[in-house]
Amino acid sequence: MLDQYDQQFKGIGKDSPFQDSPVVPSMLEGDKTIQFRCHRDVKCWNACCSNIDITLTPYDVLRLKNRLGISSGEFLKQYTFPYEMDKDGMPGVKFNPIEGGSACQFMVPEGCSVYEDRPNACRYYPIALLSLRNSDEYVDRTAYALVQEKHCLGHQENRFLTIDDYRSEQGVADYDEKSRGWRQLVLKRKSAGPGIGRPPAASNQLFFMACYDLDRFRAFVISESFNNTYDIPVEQMAELVADDEKLLEFAFTFLRHVLFNEKSLVEKDGAYEARMERLKTKAEAIRQEYLSNRDKIEDEKYCAPPGQPGDCGCGGNDERQ
Repeated sequence: MLDQYDQQFKGIGKDSPFQDSPVVPSMLEGDKTIQFRCHRDVKCWNACCSNIDITLTPYDVLRLKNRLGISSGEFLKQYTFPYEMDKDGMPGVKFNPIEGGSACQFMVPEGCSVYEDRPNACRYYPIALLSLRNSDEYVDRTAYALVQEKHCLGHQENRFLTIDDYRSEQGVADYDEKSRGWRQLVLKRKSAGPGIGRPPAASNQLFFMACYDLDRFRAFVISESFNNTYDIPVEQMAELVADDEKLLEFAFTFLRHVLFNEKSLVEKDGAYEARMERLKTKAEAIRQEYLSNRDKIEDEKYCAPPGQPGDCGCGGNDERQ
């Protein structure tokens, strides 16, 4: 039952900097009955799409970039902007509204121009999906909350159904399943607490590429350096090259392997040693560059520029009799 966890939300609105938060701070189960209907004749039609704040899941990006027939990089550049999901810089992406406004770029008078491939957050509205995990838990818990915004008149419609029925109607089950690996990664990072520290920039860049920039991740997976490190069966590699959904699933496995040291992938013999050797070589090059720059700075500190009087014998210190 969710009752034992509902206490986590007690008083959540009281201390919020946004006193009029539309999210009802109660955890609901799937059999909870709600009152809601959205249709073109409702007076608030398109209001929710006129002022957006939509976080995209990796599967959202996959569906939309394929719908538009463009690469993941092109989609991210044209339709999204990056943001940090937590204080440690965990990268996420949100929909970029129209230039100079707050409306969704895909909003048209008839509604959503990409309705069949609309993001999971849009499908769920007015339900919020909650995924929770405490630091001492190994399995995430799923619950729901009700979003009631003042402009939304759908809550006044004479229609009642359970959250489970609404989810089925909106086709979120497949989206939830395809995004489960990403949600687990997010929860794993958040539940690790402050002890894990802020990840290095390279880790966040890798997270971003694997989760959102799928076409660039594919190029990484088929690269020589990747295949010199990981032992991926030929049949699986063929799937990763041809199937975006398989590649996304693999991306989550890869991130668990490299970010959390879960032994999810098989590394080739000597790959670890070769990687350590490359890191040592790189570290030594950085050290030598630092020493060279340090010596140069020390020399410049005491030596006058050429042609000016100085006291270290490096130019122009004539002694007149």
